[in-house]
Amino acid sequence: MQETKSTCCYCGVGCGVIIESEGDRIVGVRGDPDHPANFGRLCTKGSTLHLTARHDLRALYPEMRLEKHEPRQRVSWDDALDHAVQHFAQTIREHGPDSVGFYISGQLLTEDYYVFNKLAKGLIGTNNIDTNSRLCMSSAVAGYKATLGADAPPACYEDIDHAQCLFIAGSNTAYAHPIVFRRIEDARKNNPDLKLIVVDPRRTDTAQSADLFLPIQPGTDVALFNGMLHVMLWEGLVDMDYVRAHTEGFDALKETVREYTPKLVADICGVPEADIVTAARWFGTGPTLSMYCQGLNQSSSGTDKNAALINLHLATGQIGKPGAGPFSLTGQPNAMGGREVGGMANLLSAHRNLADPQHRAEIATFWGVEQVPDKPGKSAVEMFDAVKNGEIKALWIACTNPAQSMPDLGSVHEALANVPFLVVQDAYRNIDTARYADVLLPATTWGEKEGTVTNSERRITHVVPAVAAPGETRPDWQIMVDFARRLGFMLEKGYEALQLFPYEAPEAIFNEHRETTRGRDLDITGLSYAMLDSQGPQQWPLPEGAMQGQARLYADGVFPQPGGKAKFVSAKYRAVAEKTDARFPFHLTTGRMRDQWHGMSRTGTVPQLFNHVEEPMLAMNADDMARRQLQNGDLVKVSSRRGNLMLRVKESDEVMPAQAYIPMHWGGQFMNGAGVNALTLSNFDPVSKQPELKHAAIKVEKAELPWRLIVMRRGRDTLKLMEALQPMLARFEYANCGLYGRDDGMVVLRAAGATAASQALIDELDALLELTEDVPCLTYRDPKRGISKRVVVENGKVTGVRLVGETLAADWLKEVMTQDGFPEDVRLWALAPVNAPPSGKQGRGRIVCSCMDVSENEIKALITEGADLSQLQSRLKCGTQCGSCVPELKKMLG
Repeated sequence: MQETKSTCCYCGVGCGVIIESEGDRIVGVRGDPDHPANFGRLCTKGSTLHLTARHDLRALYPEMRLEKHEPRQRVSWDDALDHAVQHFAQTIREHGPDSVGFYISGQLLTEDYYVFNKLAKGLIGTNNIDTNSRLCMSSAVAGYKATLGADAPPACYEDIDHAQCLFIAGSNTAYAHPIVFRRIEDARKNNPDLKLIVVDPRRTDTAQSADLFLPIQPGTDVALFNGMLHVMLWEGLVDMDYVRAHTEGFDALKETVREYTPKLVADICGVPEADIVTAARWFGTGPTLSMYCQGLNQSSSGTDKNAALINLHLATGQIGKPGAGPFSLTGQPNAMGGREVGGMANLLSAHRNLADPQHRAEIATFWGVEQVPDKPGKSAVEMFDAVKNGEIKALWIACTNPAQSMPDLGSVHEALANVPFLVVQDAYRNIDTARYADVLLPATTWGEKEGTVTNSERRITHVVPAVAAPGETRPDWQIMVDFARRLGFMLEKGYEALQLFPYEAPEAIFNEHRETTRGRDLDITGLSYAMLDSQGPQQWPLPEGAMQGQARLYADGVFPQPGGKAKFVSAKYRAVAEKTDARFPFHLTTGRMRDQWHGMSRTGTVPQLFNHVEEPMLAMNADDMARRQLQNGDLVKVSSRRGNLMLRVKESDEVMPAQAYIPMHWGGQFMNGAGVNALTLSNFDPVSKQPELKHAAIKVEKAELPWRLIVMRRGRDTLKLMEALQPMLARFEYANCGLYGRDDGMVVLRAAGATAASQALIDELDALLELTEDVPCLTYRDPKRGISKRVVVENGKVTGVRLVGETLAADWLKEVMTQDGFPEDVRLWALAPVNAPPSGKQGRGRIVCSCMDVSENEIKALITEGADLSQLQSRLKCGTQCGSCVPELKKMLG
């Protein structure tokens, strides 16, 4: 057994992990008690990382096709790269450098990002390189730069422990950043006077923990923040000494917020006047730490939302002090690192701006190239529009899945289907984007690569591989260095390419990146791999000669703005980009689940991470459902002006009237449909160019699909079965597939239709899942009622179930399948003309505690007996491991 220190590859909290490996296999993971981001804690996702280290769905060798729409074939690395080089070189020669583009990812390591950026802007001569961080953090970046002068979150996790008020806006921290929320829980326990304010249209688990919850109407954040500043001015909570000494632009802002009275803001936001006043008083008294995420960022006015919140900190002097400051919570593990090396269409290395001629000249000189192009590059939405209209003719996508994650997916899929040449570089072969690839290049992933990542509090960690790269996979930086050298010779820049890309190891890339930061706001010239290994993760800035990084920024009141003063932004409230109307009457919001991450290419391989939420659902308010005669579990068609989805609906007390909610995670790998972004719109913020992924106007119609099917299979390679089911999903009007259970678990397919599926399709499913009568099984058919049941029994265990026409017993049978044995009541039920499960038999209900496998029904039974939280934890052990379920336990107790 070997142990290797690394970081979690999910959200931007940047938790340290210790990987346990045996030979070339990762066999365990636990939190690193020495890492300052988490001190040993992990959430449900992080604690199951080792279970994702399987190779079943991995891209393990290069593939390519010579003609569009032909199947890809396995080829050598030389053939794949030469083919890609030929297409890119020919495109550049015939149509110019801006006819190609690169779309990369906040999941890449900083060294990977640096090479991509240098390839596009230094060798090829195009700024058409952008990242999925554009969908995640670009409004936070723009907000910081507009007010404070640099893309630098000034606070740190330690500030949670010193705050008297925590202000969470547009973030379900309990789900999206669980380890941060554990720290919040600790801080509230240690300081009973600590106030928690949560701003969110939805009553999330985070909101239900708040002392003050402000359920504002979607998109009205700017009005709320301006209204709070109005109150602060009226009640003398503004620190005018700080404002005069360290800021400018306050007089113009005062004129703007003058009209945002509590009464007006209450009408706009839909919250009580008194609550606006209370929020302003608590915030203004401080010290206040604000934390925010996609609810502010993913908006057509995201920059204004960020700036309006930062205005509150500047006006009250709550920045650069313990327990105070605006703290954006990063969505991806290395979105910060990508921004540091300029891996976006409008940036250059070390927080330089592409639009600044001096900055372009500095990087050109540093790289030794004639110039960095001045033509603005295409941001994410613009890039796929340019692909669709033929402006970009060759596209390279790395470590991201835009066929699921981009807005207005109908348009994006059209672009991907028609681009003349597409390279996809990824660790997984089954992502939605991969099916469009002309070349698929297999990359290494978590536990297999070396480099650095930067978390939300500017803390850099050195990660090293725990196991050897599987198959023929290669690190992302190495793939791009090889491609760049080959491309250089094809473009008659061979010597230049060798000079630009001399790297033989990631440390050489880091050292070069480090030098670009000298004298910049993120100066890390005092940092090295050796220092990170010996002294642990460090925050920037850490200039040459410094012994450690800087926890908080701007303590001296000097900001990286001309004249050293921060700037107030006079932001005005603008409504969401798409308004509801009689045809599309619902506000759709999107968000994250507790146990899944992004497109589920990784978490979707772990059965127990499906147990909390098994399938995509539309959450609605009970009154809205009643008016439409909808019951829990009914199928509905959800439509926007761009697309539609078929989903089951569930009643939710988290959702306000006239609103609805769909998680972001499910895509074409797991359902018939592209996912929630088939509904969202591509309108974006004019400054940050981040699209409004959080809101769309929709309608909800009951779907009359009376025919039902459910198939469950265990005892086989469940991941390969799920992959085989993927192309079958589109053959049903409604379908989704996933996993359930623990260990290898089982694969579960649910489908429905207006009429019964053909027997040929059922037979095909049976053959695919080995549910034919060739295996030991019990079968019951009732052709008149269109009902059939099949139960497969192997080695004394129920290993397969197929129910057609009626699925009432599915939950009971699913639990039977998780156990060993073949109960007699299953035998009797399988051969009887009944559909409901036997009396007293039911499923366990939704799993609330994934770590300890504790179900909703078990918890409810103890609550009925009068148990409190401590008794639930002692008797059932729920909430005693990662703690991610504790907010839900408290909600159930409430």
